Amino acid sequence: MTPSLIVPAANQLLSRIPPQELAVFMMESEPVTLTFGDVLVEPGAVIEKVYFPIDSFISLIVGLDDGDTLEVTMAGREGMMGASLLLGVQESPLRALVQGGGAALCIEAARFQSLLLTCPVLHKRLLRYLYVLMNQIAHTVACTHFHQVEARLARWLLMTQDRAGSDSLQLTHEFLAVMLGVRRAGITQAATALQARGVIRYHRGSITVIDRAGLVEASCGCYAHDCSLYAQVLGAPLDPSS
Repeated sequence: MTPSLIVPAANQLLSRIPPQELAVFMMESEPVTLTFGDVLVEPGAVIEKVYFPIDSFISLIVGLDDGDTLEVTMAGREGMMGASLLLGVQESPLRALVQGGGAALCIEAARFQSLLLTCPVLHKRLLRYLYVLMNQIAHTVACTHFHQVEARLARWLLMTQDRAGSDSLQLTHEFLAVMLGVRRAGITQAATALQARGVIRYHRGSITVIDRAGLVEASCGCYAHDCSLYAQVLGAPLDPSS
């Protein structure tokens, strides 16, 4: 999907707002193409632009002083990047890394905040998304502490597949180790176990989901919780095929 062909309703946060509010939003935003590996904002930096992914997706990553990192959530067509602006906070608490390149709608931060004053339905919907986002981050923290790497990897692959809209994912073990905050050896062991179960196939930086139902079964309950909460609060499934 090229920027010129973007359909704004493809982003689920924009899909259920009144036409007049959507028209105002589109006047203030512009289509852009996000490139894999680009850092959109660093922790503590002022958020200058807000992004609503269409077929791209963004990892939100926390980093510690010792250099350790952990992805705490991701935003694809079900979400947005820049949610702290909804609280009146200009600085980003997390690093935003483009994990899947593609199309997005972009709006200047100042214009976005002004827009919230004139688009009450959009504002309310984004506040509800913020609640979902906070819940997802909390569950990721608990999941990281209590659940085994194999189940966490299955959950992460499902989340990525949902947003990528593809069974084939270009992922190295080094990248997965950074996202899940574990050693590379732990990723290798977990991926080997999932492949032995017949739910994925991996080879040299490529992972293919071959049994999604089996992958859901292998994941922890956090994945199902995230999907259920999104549907309950925002009235739309966390599913790019919807």
